[in-house]
Amino acid sequence: MLPTPKNLYSYPKFWPHKQGLVPAPLLPMSRKEMEELGWDCCDIIIVTGDAYVDHPSFGMAIIGRLLESQGFRVGIISQPDWHSADEFRQLGKPGLFFAIASGNMDSMVNHYTAEKKPRSDDAYTAGAVAGKRPDRATTVYTQRAKEAYKGVPVIIGGIEASLRRIAQYDHWSQTIRRSILPDSKADLLLFGNAERAVVEVAHRMAAGEQIKQMTDIRGTAYMRQGIPEGWTLLDSSTIDTDKSLTHPQADPYADTSAKDKQGCADQNNPPKSGTIDPNQGAAQVIDFNHRSKGLNRDNTVIRLPSFEQVATDRYLYAHTSRVFHLETNPGNARSLVQRHGERDVWLNPPPIPLSMEEFDGVFELPYTRKPHPVYGQLNIPAFEMIRHSVNIMRGCFGGCTFCSITEHEGRIIQSRSEDSVIREIETIRDTDQAFKGNISDLGGPTANMYRLQCKDPAIESACRRLTCVYPDICPNLGTDHQPLTKLYRRARHLKGIKRIFIASGLRYDLAIRDPEYIKELVTHHVGGRLKIAPEHTEDNTLSKMMKPGIGSYQRFKALFDRYSKQAGKEQYLIPYFISSHPGTSDEDMLNLALWLKKNNFKPDQVQAFIPTPLAIASAMYHSELNPLKKITRNSESVKTPRSGQQRKLHKAFLRYHDADNWDILRKALTKMGRADLIGNGEGCLVPYFRVNKAPKFAKSRHKNHDFHHRIAVKKKPKR
Repeated sequence: MLPTPKNLYSYPKFWPHKQGLVPAPLLPMSRKEMEELGWDCCDIIIVTGDAYVDHPSFGMAIIGRLLESQGFRVGIISQPDWHSADEFRQLGKPGLFFAIASGNMDSMVNHYTAEKKPRSDDAYTAGAVAGKRPDRATTVYTQRAKEAYKGVPVIIGGIEASLRRIAQYDHWSQTIRRSILPDSKADLLLFGNAERAVVEVAHRMAAGEQIKQMTDIRGTAYMRQGIPEGWTLLDSSTIDTDKSLTHPQADPYADTSAKDKQGCADQNNPPKSGTIDPNQGAAQVIDFNHRSKGLNRDNTVIRLPSFEQVATDRYLYAHTSRVFHLETNPGNARSLVQRHGERDVWLNPPPIPLSMEEFDGVFELPYTRKPHPVYGQLNIPAFEMIRHSVNIMRGCFGGCTFCSITEHEGRIIQSRSEDSVIREIETIRDTDQAFKGNISDLGGPTANMYRLQCKDPAIESACRRLTCVYPDICPNLGTDHQPLTKLYRRARHLKGIKRIFIASGLRYDLAIRDPEYIKELVTHHVGGRLKIAPEHTEDNTLSKMMKPGIGSYQRFKALFDRYSKQAGKEQYLIPYFISSHPGTSDEDMLNLALWLKKNNFKPDQVQAFIPTPLAIASAMYHSELNPLKKITRNSESVKTPRSGQQRKLHKAFLRYHDADNWDILRKALTKMGRADLIGNGEGCLVPYFRVNKAPKFAKSRHKNHDFHHRIAVKKKPKR
């Protein structure tokens, strides 16, 4: 069972509250604003790579308002010039600590496409201007903050820190990078949903405790030397693997901190199972397969392969990814430790999810729901997109291998109460002058996981599955959509509300378990088109994604069409697909293209797979192994589209209807022995000829281009 954490709002408020501290109209971004509030300093300064928007869809607003509610004076430094430390001094020295995040996105994903080309805009910046934050923003900001005020603790968090908390594959440098902790020199890292951790840290620091003493807070990571006394160290080389992974190599789990007489670590003679390693203090090193059944998880730590080892051995990297993901359930996760040079990165277990009451409180803090006025009339695209949307839940138990939600928000769904959601809709209606009566979305990471959970808390706490819905929906998972249907009905009947749309991603494999929900959705909450993400059609690829088969999509489509017809509406599904995912062959993409043509889908936008840090699919991409299964030296090989040419081909298959792709597709189909798909027949994928838009250009190519096509026409197969 999950331990019972301290309630988020049970802490005595910090002393400024006793002197009349009230919620600020906006958290200050300048000395002038601080003076207007009567502040001589900030207790905590948040540094963010996003424009400051005081809205609960933005991380800096949630953390800032939450800390403010605890009695702390919180300032914001948004998108500072990182070329010097000057702008990190604009609010003065914080009384407690700097809290730093890159923003709502990983800065590298924000800056570059899947093909590593610089993006021309930034949705989280006023005016959509690109370049307002550095690459690897969390690391750069941390270094500048430490330069600005030496000795002031720096805490990092947000999605960039979460996804880089251990050694991880970095797509942009094509290397294994160290944990962001030793790179940034931060004092503490908060991963996942950080509300519990940041409140506890702030109050303990306010009480005089040093940040180096805070080693027991869930959802935190820090650097340390060795394993403390009283802990049991599990050897991860024996977790879900066999000797083939480490033999005949040197033991990758031997402690490297001790030096022998020649000054070198003796990795070829590791301590035997069940013995005491003098280099680990009084920690007991135990073979996982011979562990005691009564082992206390609270003082058990698993040693992952070191940074130096995963950086050079793809098998160990895949193994590390698998063990890491098996230790993400807050009900049974143990601490993890990974050597980086002479020190360890120590990860405490994940945070305990917020209760419904706590979650309501977080979203009902006094947000203005507006950008800071410093931006004037400049548009912030991310804000405009979510301005009239309402977040009703967080987390996702889908476990899609290419997605970062699991690593950051976790698999346990946290839901708001119906009353809280209704109050937020009424706030939008009554306070936003731009509101015209339409709520753009009621959702979160998914549209229809609201209040879905395991039927038995004991089973949920003990479960080690990576997903609740693949290869099929777990029988222990509740799939009743009635609370969500009830919420939809109540929301759309509010006075002043014209329409409530659902724009978040829909899990159609869950929805088909409750046809009444689909009927409600289709009849009242679809604006003509509903985006949906099958991602692929081929089982070979879907198995590497942990996504349901296309049959679930077909069943959902049948219900969608039936209820649309009953409602007298002409509505369409807009499916999304991913190209170049690990495990995808050219034949898989061809079959997907044929399915698209058969169903008359012509995608305008194509999502190319991008290996985000820490994701399971990224481990597949780097290692070409499958961490969804036991990792050995004979593990399943996962062929991965890597070359620019193959990735371009896979995108071309998705956009088979675009004349610009016909040349590359014709060449590929011929090479694949599928020239029968080239022609003007109904069963063909691409035509023989490209109709050129510019006659002059066509004429100039007549001698060397059209000649080859005339030959191809003569040799075309009979029909």
